Amino acid sequence: MALQFPVTRRAPDRSAALAQYRRRAPGYDTELALFEPIRCEAITRLDLRRGDTVLDVGCGTGLSFELLHDRIGKAGRIVGIEQCPEMLDKAKTRVEENHWRHVDLVCAPAATAPIPVQADAALFHFTHDVLRERAAIGNVLAHLKPGARVVATGLQWAPAWAWPTNGFVLLAAMYSVTSFDGLGRPWDMLARRLSDVDVRTSLMGGIYILSGVYSPDLH
Repeated sequence: MALQFPVTRRAPDRSAALAQYRRRAPGYDTELALFEPIRCEAITRLDLRRGDTVLDVGCGTGLSFELLHDRIGKAGRIVGIEQCPEMLDKAKTRVEENHWRHVDLVCAPAATAPIPVQADAALFHFTHDVLRERAAIGNVLAHLKPGARVVATGLQWAPAWAWPTNGFVLLAAMYSVTSFDGLGRPWDMLARRLSDVDVRTSLMGGIYILSGVYSPDLH
């Protein structure tokens, strides 16, 4: 029997997400270890150059910073956006331990974050709730240069026949998101604002990696 997907139109809950990530902060790095190959591929697909400025949306504990820094170099800049103070404290410690100078940390929801740059690229790594909020997408894209490269990753429902994969997606989503809204195509609202969109999947369709180019004329 095919797994029945939960269906809901409920919008993501920022307060619930904050509480969720406060609980997860102590063991977050260990939890995400399984998905490090996805992170590596996502950052590779950003096609970053030396001196670029990149937004890391929902940066968590800063797990992406090292890979980003390796590509943009000392002249580049990272802006990490994260609403959970406990997560951002760990990101700050990571920055200090590595002596990275051009990393700005913004403690705010993506929808209202005061982003101090116009960036060359943006990364949304496992940020389902953010990608289901138009205001969050709009705020981030408003701080990108035309032609900026955008990559998003995360969970999605696999085809119905892939019930073991969807069992995994269900369990992971129950632990990491506050709404199942749009889990069939979590990237669709972002994709409407991008050109040259490419969506690839792994884990039998249960993980997506979207890449595209920011086009201000698309709404």
